[in-house]
Amino acid sequence: MQGTTQPQGTAPSTPPAAYTPTDRTVPTRSAERASYDKDLVHAILDEGYVCHLGFVRDGAPVVLPTLYGRVGETLYVHGSTGSRPLRMTGQADPGLPVCLTVTHVDGLVLARSAFHHSVNYRSVVVHGIAHDVTDSEEKLMALDALVDHVVPGRAADSRPANKKELAATAVIRIDLTEVSAKTRTGGVNDEPEDLALPHWAGVVPLRKGYDTPVPEADLPPGTGLPAYLGTL
Repeated sequence: MQGTTQPQGTAPSTPPAAYTPTDRTVPTRSAERASYDKDLVHAILDEGYVCHLGFVRDGAPVVLPTLYGRVGETLYVHGSTGSRPLRMTGQADPGLPVCLTVTHVDGLVLARSAFHHSVNYRSVVVHGIAHDVTDSEEKLMALDALVDHVVPGRAADSRPANKKELAATAVIRIDLTEVSAKTRTGGVNDEPEDLALPHWAGVVPLRKGYDTPVPEADLPPGTGLPAYLGTL
């Protein structure tokens, strides 16, 4: 990417700290829970493993779960060259319109009334155009990012894809431009007249954890556990 020349006597511009809201990223319900803060969006994306990728095929909506990786203001998704969304992206001009989501559930909110049951959550919704990654260097970088997104440090500790594997793998790029986060925190929102009801109410927190790694039985003797797995 070529740099831009800054006029003399002016300071370099600072990238905006928030995404610009659009008609598609402003919720019609509980709009106060929405955020366009880039740090929050990045944190939610970086903590997740699986996204849901939505697109339209033959006039019907399709949503697929898949892995992803973030590099700066770009998300990468990979799959077989024969998969429909990746094949459609390569055929579409200027690209394939998509919607990508990531969600974390942090707690179950149990109210006295059935109506006010909810969950505490953090989510990101990305609208954009998916583009086929054809540059070989960007493709290799994206695949490393996908591996490191699952376990940081793993890409350098595994064999990179060979020519046959690269030929069978497609990668798409989605720029983070039209993006929003939405979160819910806190307790129950019961009606005042329900507070005296004899039903337990509160939040059941959920947490993500990792168990002890299980090595393959055919590992060569002396193959120790990588340090990066000990930090999970």
